[in-house]
Amino acid sequence: MYRSFSNSAPSGNQYADVESAVRGLTLDYCTAFNTGNCDQLAAMFAPEAILMPPMREPAFGRKAIEGVLRSYRDEGYEDLRMETTRVEYAGDLAIELGRYTAAILRSNGTSVADRGKYMRAWRRLGVWMIVAHSWSSNLPSIDK
Repeated sequence: MYRSFSNSAPSGNQYADVESAVRGLTLDYCTAFNTGNCDQLAAMFAPEAILMPPMREPAFGRKAIEGVLRSYRDEGYEDLRMETTRVEYAGDLAIELGRYTAAILRSNGTSVADRGKYMRAWRRLGVWMIVAHSWSSNLPSIDK
């Protein structure tokens, strides 16, 4: 289930809830990815955002980011789980650090587990939006 993006808009005390807003949006990110809603996932990124996936060229802008995220789904990535371990913020900028796990479904029907770390930069543009995102696996290269 998705929360409305408007739930992350500033309230009367606009900075008191930054960490919980980022944590909630991270749950939305995982839900959108796991349900294959890559268009909704891409909408979480600012129009000029950058996605820097491991061992791939960076993707600039929502359309390119949606394509990269969709390609991960097409390659068998599923069951993405992210745990926010730290949120640092100042004004309308926030940095999120965390760890992730995912399953990669192979073409032969078996599944391989992946785990690693990620970093996301958020900017409040009326609502919190991702402006930069990168991650890397803790495991050696996985042969799909």
